[in-house]
Amino acid sequence: MIITLTTPAMLFPAVSLLLLAYTNRFVTLASIIRNFDPDQSNENTQQQIGNLRKRIHLIRRMQEAGVSSFFLCVVSMMAIYWEYQQVGSYVFAASLVFLLYSLYLSVREINISCDALDVHLRNFNMTFKQRKNLK
Repeated sequence: MIITLTTPAMLFPAVSLLLLAYTNRFVTLASIIRNFDPDQSNENTQQQIGNLRKRIHLIRRMQEAGVSSFFLCVVSMMAIYWEYQQVGSYVFAASLVFLLYSLYLSVREINISCDALDVHLRNFNMTFKQRKNLK
């Protein structure tokens, strides 16, 4: 299969937006982590910290895979430009594999995020029941 220079170039906006979204996730989580009060620690907080730690590590791997995809995309464009068509095709395929891996990690991070929200909502449910029983 012969690909032209424009084929890998079409990935540039997608990967750039993806990296921006990953960075926004990271900044949001960092803000949440910095706002935790160590003196207010309970079982719920410990579960949340565990989830946040997993999510931060996943986001780091997502970003690494996304940057690797972007890097290989540029390398494939250079290979195609220098008329190493076969090499460019293989490197472009590798960049797509890294992009798929990054997307897979993103789905895992979203699932962990949903689990963290469930932990948080369980705490509200217990608090509501406790208040109801006191009345």
